[in-house]
Amino acid sequence: MRTILVVGGGYAGFYTAWGLEKRLRRGEARVIVVDPRPYMTYQPFLPEVVAGSVEARHAAVSLRRHLRTTELVNGSVTKIDHEHRTVVVRPAVGGEFPIPYDVLVVTAGAVTRKLAIPGVAEHAIGMKHVEEAVAIRDRLLTAFDQAAVLPVSERRRLLSFTFVGGGFSGVEGFGELMSLAHSLVRKYPALSAGELEFHLVEARDRILPEVTGEPGRWVVRHLRERGGTVHLNAQLRSAVDGHVVLSTGEEWDSELIVWTAGNGANPMVHNHTDLPIDARGQVTVRADLRIGTAEAPVPDAWAAGDDAAVPDLAINQPGVATVPNAQHAVRQGRLLAKNIVAVLRGREPQPYVHHSLGTVATLGLGRGIFQWHRIVIKGFPAWVMHRGYHVLAVPTWERKVRVAAVWATALFFGRDIVSLASVQNPRRAFETGGDTTAVSPGERV
Repeated sequence: MRTILVVGGGYAGFYTAWGLEKRLRRGEARVIVVDPRPYMTYQPFLPEVVAGSVEARHAAVSLRRHLRTTELVNGSVTKIDHEHRTVVVRPAVGGEFPIPYDVLVVTAGAVTRKLAIPGVAEHAIGMKHVEEAVAIRDRLLTAFDQAAVLPVSERRRLLSFTFVGGGFSGVEGFGELMSLAHSLVRKYPALSAGELEFHLVEARDRILPEVTGEPGRWVVRHLRERGGTVHLNAQLRSAVDGHVVLSTGEEWDSELIVWTAGNGANPMVHNHTDLPIDARGQVTVRADLRIGTAEAPVPDAWAAGDDAAVPDLAINQPGVATVPNAQHAVRQGRLLAKNIVAVLRGREPQPYVHHSLGTVATLGLGRGIFQWHRIVIKGFPAWVMHRGYHVLAVPTWERKVRVAAVWATALFFGRDIVSLASVQNPRRAFETGGDTTAVSPGERV
């Protein structure tokens, strides 16, 4: 049998492998997926994980549960040598080892793009993975517990929260966390909503670049009316010891700094492969998702998702690639599986063409925005559309039912407001023997 090796189990990788399982005949080819995580993260749910509206595990789709005939390798690909049809894998435990293949699929996904800003590496947290979303939520809940027993003069830092980056991840996370905080403050008689400080920092003059001007300005006004501070045309200069300094001269102490200022191509893809790479570090891809150019395709090599510069045939502008979002990655993965099977059977692959279904974002419980061309829907109807779309889009019925059940339960009982920050140090209680004086304040629940 031929071996099809998929580098990365994110959106594009998961849907490629899932599609191959459905289309390959018995004995026609074997599929291997290499990824350091045993699950695919459904990233649109991360803001709701932050807010406690979705259980963390429900935003993670188990690879082993749903890829039943695919061989899963838990590790990171550190090098691709396509000339010799081999990748090098670094597992979590043990030494590196090679895996030979016949057909390569690169869906390694993007990584959080960090800038060399003092203090960011030490104090900021991203919002790309489930564990990061859980940590953000726990930090806010723990900060409330700590602030409630302090004098008013000592609370400001603990009740100040900062998001850097005004794209979808930043705006949705900012809106959801602010929604959680304002609902939570009613549970703390010692605290008041006026003590909360939420800052959203964006280097450009607008947020949500995927929506047009006026809807984007409405979102800014909406967030400000709810008590958030939106800093436009402002760059983060320093975050040393949690002290935020902006290019505008504004500064404040922040208990939490969430970094969502964009994604970058996976360093392994543009530094450790012999595949053609463009100026942005993405794999050069044809319209049919084969790696290479229209004149010179690379044999037996395919790519999709955030690391692939896929030509956008839906717009009549040569040289423009599809934007790196979930809507494209899912559909590219589905087509990729069809095209690989077609080529294995001697047929021609089909080009990728997808017209946008519009953009929809949650801004907190009961609040959202949707835009499709000139149609703009705001507020509660857009929020319902957001939930409806994503509960249908999350893969597998098992996940759809679990998420819908949590939402239905929350209608009657509200969100769970217990911080589990102590799980980051699970042996602390055992080591201290119950001596709470040996537990640092940030680890108390």
